[in-house]
Amino acid sequence: MTHAHPHHHASPPHHHASPGPDQQYGAGGQADILDLDAEVLAEHTASITAWLPVENAPRRIVDLGCGTGAGTFALLDRFPDAHVTAVDNSSEHLRRLRSKACARDVEERVRTVQADLDAVGWPDLGSPDLVWASASMHHMTYPDRVLRGVHDLLAPGGLFAVVELSGFPRFLPPSAPEDRPGLEERLHAVTDRMQAAHMPHRGADWAPLLADAGFTVEGHRTITATITGFGNAAVSRYALSGLQRLRGAVVEALSREDLAALDRLLDTDSPYSVLHRDDLTMRTERTVWAARRT
Repeated sequence: MTHAHPHHHASPPHHHASPGPDQQYGAGGQADILDLDAEVLAEHTASITAWLPVENAPRRIVDLGCGTGAGTFALLDRFPDAHVTAVDNSSEHLRRLRSKACARDVEERVRTVQADLDAVGWPDLGSPDLVWASASMHHMTYPDRVLRGVHDLLAPGGLFAVVELSGFPRFLPPSAPEDRPGLEERLHAVTDRMQAAHMPHRGADWAPLLADAGFTVEGHRTITATITGFGNAAVSRYALSGLQRLRGAVVEALSREDLAALDRLLDTDSPYSVLHRDDLTMRTERTVWAARRT
């Protein structure tokens, strides 16, 4: 079930000096996570695109930090006359996105561009009516410069949608695992400390930053998603991949007991594996800010 309620929240960033959960498994491993996120949260993403305060249906859309295409395809569904320019710095992400576009028979409506958005001077992205940036702005080393770049890129009256995470999804109940309750929150506490120095805009309120860049913020909304894993294999696979990624980031900071308990959860041949648990629930929050170039 997906619940929506207005609330100020915000979220994460990138270009880590040391590996964090976003980087542990390289582009391929991260792409798998993005694919699972898109599958599990498809309804959630559609609810965000439906909420956007567009004045006229956009025809030209840019998806900044598109990943493997969750936002791209949600926007193509929402706006059937639109074309999307999907921008990412990962060739693997773009390769997967192109494959999905072909499978969905929408390849003629999608253009992919590989680019580092932190670099000075972007490739030609046209003059879009809508720019979408989901879970990507927090990755920018120079977000103020990127926001100004988006402002200048947009057509007059165009809309900029910034979507951010409250953090990586949670899956286990607080009482799990039975021998080390609270393990998942301890893992996240370690990664939060590790990433704080490299993600200074994590948890930021993007509204004043958008205003400083010349936008008029027309609204924001926080979506809370709670999705049961019982009978949902994608949630179980997401939990497995997510905990594997966390393990790579925190292994040296964990106690021996916590590491052993985590490895039991990750052992797919073990009856204790997350793949075999019937008490998983994916819990996540995302906030969207809608800002207009006036």
